[in-house]
Amino acid sequence: MTRGASTNLRLVRLRLFLALFTMFAIPVAISTPVVFSVARGSGDSLLAPTLAIIALAGVLGLLTVWLAHRVLEPAEELEAALRILEGAYDQARSEALLDVLTGLGNHRAFQEEIERQWAISSRYNRALALVLLDLDEFKQINDSSGHAAGDLLLRRMGSHITGHLRRSDRAFRIGGDEFAILLPETDGDGAYVVTRRLLATSLEGETRRPGANAMSFSAGIASIPGSAHDREALYSQADAALYWGKRHGRTVVTVYDRERHESATTGHKPAELSALVARVAANGAVRAVFQPIYDLASGAPRGFEGLVRPLPNTGFNDPGTMFAAAEATGRTAELDIACLEAVMGAASRLRLPGSLTVNLSPRTLEMDEFTIQGLLRIIVRHGLDPRRIVLELTEREAVEDIDRLRRAVEDCRVAGIRLAADDVGSGNAGLRLLSQLRFDIVKIDLSLVQGGTRRDQSLEVVRTLRDLADRWGALVVAEGIETPAQLEVVRSLGIGAGQGYLLGRPAEQPPTGAIDLDGLVRGSDWLVDRLRAVPA
Repeated sequence: MTRGASTNLRLVRLRLFLALFTMFAIPVAISTPVVFSVARGSGDSLLAPTLAIIALAGVLGLLTVWLAHRVLEPAEELEAALRILEGAYDQARSEALLDVLTGLGNHRAFQEEIERQWAISSRYNRALALVLLDLDEFKQINDSSGHAAGDLLLRRMGSHITGHLRRSDRAFRIGGDEFAILLPETDGDGAYVVTRRLLATSLEGETRRPGANAMSFSAGIASIPGSAHDREALYSQADAALYWGKRHGRTVVTVYDRERHESATTGHKPAELSALVARVAANGAVRAVFQPIYDLASGAPRGFEGLVRPLPNTGFNDPGTMFAAAEATGRTAELDIACLEAVMGAASRLRLPGSLTVNLSPRTLEMDEFTIQGLLRIIVRHGLDPRRIVLELTEREAVEDIDRLRRAVEDCRVAGIRLAADDVGSGNAGLRLLSQLRFDIVKIDLSLVQGGTRRDQSLEVVRTLRDLADRWGALVVAEGIETPAQLEVVRSLGIGAGQGYLLGRPAEQPPTGAIDLDGLVRGSDWLVDRLRAVPA
């Protein structure tokens, strides 16, 4: 805007000068032939008229310049002010787009640049890759060493990124410990090579530069051509790949893959999901329900499993989606802790008999945010006995540090807390934990229980699991008992306990009395016969 104004002012100055010069030059041009004609007619010398004409022209020229200057003086002052304003504007804009700590572009600069790069790539069908990277364990560094150490790490990371990019590449710090890199004319494979090299050199640290500590990060990559239909989708895909990598080990570079990284939570940006889960955890926006677990010999309740349901207006319609969002955004531990508080608080008020089973991800036991001492404080605060508590490990996410998990499990056992393996027989998840840890309770997945009435192979797996648990001295619990036929099968196999909709649905105030198991089976003999008639 100011450059255009400066150009227009120069044109105005030129036009005004020409107009004034013309206005004064016309009388000179008209009077000159007349003066010379008169001089010739009278026989006088031409020297005097010539000198007069030259003097008049000089006076008129000086007058033209003086008038032009007086007329244009305010405009020139305005032009000078505009130049100063233009310089100040450019400097302010540069500072507004700069992250002061690292010297990289900030979030606003990133938004402008990704829009520009997206437009160029889309128009000319050129490749474009976006890399989002997040420093590993940055919060712990800040907490243990102070914010000065955290700021130093961020500056080092910014310098490290800048030193490994081409001139055409652009790097930004877009918030906290998160950085973004735009790689024009680079596909996903090329971006992977660049980012892996960046990670490898950052991990070398002091081996390359004396006194420099190693840095580690996790990164997600998305690129076009690809499945992204706009720049927001490109960012969301890179973000999804980043958080998937953080959930599955960290210090890893992950290229976005639709089948692997999209889930039931697709439709929300990861940042939105993270905020929703954080709000649920902070506000304890879940309600506890309890499903009874019955002794399959006597029909008496052995205990209750505490489950949670998200409250209305939390953004989640069911617990499955809520926990999937927590996994996708790395907030499993804080959601688990909030659910423990809700379940134990409700159980304390209801004074439920027997054991209280609470669900927990093994990853939560690995996290720094969770400690056995913290768990015991929750239990004691709600007036519960640790010996009544059963931690049911639900392997929704891959275990990262099995040795640390073993230590946490042993600490629980020393405190009197028992451990249950959940969903055994559901794929490899429960079986994997069962092969690595010692459990007090083995819960057989409902898919095996429900298939046992019609498939011999399912029954054989259930028998094998029962025999293993018996050798370990562990209690076997059959989950998902929904029909009399299923109840009859698991009882005939000698399984000690069971739960399911046939025996009792989850409720905020569950029944606490014994049930007539024989009556449940006898009352539906026709259904048993019908199920037995179904071919395997």
